[in-house]
Amino acid sequence: MRMTDVLVIGAGPTGLTLAIDLARRGVPVRIVDAAPGPSGASRGKGIQPRTQEVFDDLGVIDEILATARPYPPMRAYRGDTVVWEGTLGEPRAAAPDVPYPGIVMLPQQLTELALRNRLAALGVAVEYGTPVADLTQDDDGVTAAGIRATYAVGADGGRSTVRKALDIPFLGDTFDTERMALADVRFSDGRLDRDHWHIWGDLATQELRLGLCPLPGTDTFQLTAPLAPDEEPADLQRFVTERSGRDDLVFTEVTWRSLYRVNIRLAASYRRGRVFLAGDAAHAHSPAGGQGLNTGVQDAYNLGWKLAAVLAGAHPDLLDTYQAERQPVAADVLGLSTLLLRGSQDAPRRGRDTDQLDVHYRDSALSVDTRRVPGPLRAGDRAPDAPLGDGTLFDRFRGPHATVLAFRPAPALDHAVELNTGAQAAYGSYGIDPEAGGYVVVRPDGYVGLLADDADAVRDYLSTALDRSHYSPVP
Repeated sequence: MRMTDVLVIGAGPTGLTLAIDLARRGVPVRIVDAAPGPSGASRGKGIQPRTQEVFDDLGVIDEILATARPYPPMRAYRGDTVVWEGTLGEPRAAAPDVPYPGIVMLPQQLTELALRNRLAALGVAVEYGTPVADLTQDDDGVTAAGIRATYAVGADGGRSTVRKALDIPFLGDTFDTERMALADVRFSDGRLDRDHWHIWGDLATQELRLGLCPLPGTDTFQLTAPLAPDEEPADLQRFVTERSGRDDLVFTEVTWRSLYRVNIRLAASYRRGRVFLAGDAAHAHSPAGGQGLNTGVQDAYNLGWKLAAVLAGAHPDLLDTYQAERQPVAADVLGLSTLLLRGSQDAPRRGRDTDQLDVHYRDSALSVDTRRVPGPLRAGDRAPDAPLGDGTLFDRFRGPHATVLAFRPAPALDHAVELNTGAQAAYGSYGIDPEAGGYVVVRPDGYVGLLADDADAVRDYLSTALDRSHYSPVP
């Protein structure tokens, strides 16, 4: 029987991110998918700022940003007459602490391509045409698809066969009356420019009837259209003509189409024994706010370093923090995306509320603050970027290691990054007192694990919460 340390089931963005994170840490990993080959569907097209930071760390951001574009301005029509133009939100400039300030658009098939390319560079290929019909586990490992692994992760989507095999309840609701037609379409000529997101609907009620969004890196548009409970758009061309009031929008090809029903669901558990759930297998969102793909990527980013650490000898209890940290985040995101879908007056604004930069693990067992005088930056928060003399903090974070930051005048600590005046000033705005000094331990996934005044607290944290075997000196 074929053996590996971790078997990843599902080769969407979540599974690919996890496989990359494990492979770059030297963990033997295999990734399988039931599909015969890569998907050509646009699906989730929004990449939030925090996900861009993850892709930076994983070494894939350059390929992503070479094709991705900011969301285009929206142009609303009545027939072929433009009646309104606007944007989803105000653009934000990059800042020392936030190098990727805004959401960018890239169709999912191209995001997956960039991730597969990075995975291939690490020596791992997706094994397509490999369904998981059964899954068994014992005290020593997991068996699925003829593969024996120490751990397995189900990243196989909302209809997850792994979740069903584990008999884990998928709590929540499917709203059959709230459906949407989705498709990728190619038009015969340039009657619609590719600089705008073209929409038709009722401006007074803000009710969308039809949207056609140009997809970067392709010559197609993503079609989105809410449907009535009994509506079935069998003839998509006729449907577009009726919804737009125009007979000149003729497309030559439909490369993908789907009928989406709103699912708001959360797995009751993210783990059963040696098997974990991640991404849509663990939580199903509405598409509003561009949260689903991004939440799944960060599930993988949270789980990858913990699996690697335990396989390297860290205490297995570290794996318990995966559900403890990520399940509450998914629950919050489910509420946020539902408010956006419903158009509630209480809905957050797109931007800081949806960019996932403020996602935190403050209540985690891995979040420790021993400072005498706590400040705004707390253990469990995302560690901000800051300029250094030879690059940035994110450059130092990049890679599989944890990082220790030393703020003068704190005593020197072996392998710690001593911050220059500019970086100390940047962190000063987050409550680090440049007069008192201190230390910050940044976890391998870029979150603050420890804030401390003294070096002994750092040594204790590295040898217990993170396990010193997973702390690497920073060059």
